[in-house]
Amino acid sequence: MHLIVYTLISVFLVSLVSFIGALTLALQKSKMQSILLFLVSLAAGALLGDAFLHLLPEAVGKNGFGLSLGLVVLAGVVIFFVLEKIIHWHRCHHEHQCVSCEEQKKKKQEIKSIAIMNLVGDGVHNLMDGVLIAGSYLVNIPIGIATTIAVILHEVPQEIADFGVLLYGGFSTKKALLFNFLSAALAIVGALIGMSAISVIDGLMAWILPFTAGGFIYIAGADLLPELHKECRTKDSILHLFALLLGIGIMVGLRVVG
Repeated sequence: MHLIVYTLISVFLVSLVSFIGALTLALQKSKMQSILLFLVSLAAGALLGDAFLHLLPEAVGKNGFGLSLGLVVLAGVVIFFVLEKIIHWHRCHHEHQCVSCEEQKKKKQEIKSIAIMNLVGDGVHNLMDGVLIAGSYLVNIPIGIATTIAVILHEVPQEIADFGVLLYGGFSTKKALLFNFLSAALAIVGALIGMSAISVIDGLMAWILPFTAGGFIYIAGADLLPELHKECRTKDSILHLFALLLGIGIMVGLRVVG
């Protein structure tokens, strides 16, 4: 019973992160950009740290490192890649329409469709986060806490960006915060689905950890780290390296404490 409570509290906290987008209203654009890249670096370190220091060692300890475990890790990478491709395909489809809209004085309805598609894509992503958090807690509490922290750190820059997209799409501040929260709250639904599926499907538990590790490796390697290469100034690069190592350090600390 206590595992269910831990899981639901965790996914509720993940959902609350959606309100952090309101910070963009109080900070200058240049300052927000530098903060975002620091957070992206921190999230990348936390995701990689959780994958390599918590999830994979636990999975190897339970099942050994063989072909099947390696394939499940790769399945996590591939499935997250496909999921993101589908989301990006829809976004690009609408963005091409939006180019023609700009030629026709930027029809508001087309711009709003981009924001809605972004909202749907983020909702699917949050649903998956809930499933992964639930699976991690069912292994043990320290793994669940580490995964929750990694997800939260990843969600902070993501939610700030999503909030900006909704404002650009014509949503009022209140509506942007509300819809962003509803999208984030799908993590709660994902957690309930994850707990139910694991209790019903025999043997699913053994593959949750390596699958989650693969997903985290993909997000860090394909989405977050490439963003940091866009900044070439030495001072910023050193700061981003520090944030990356800090994210890894947080996972090391959780491993020691756990």
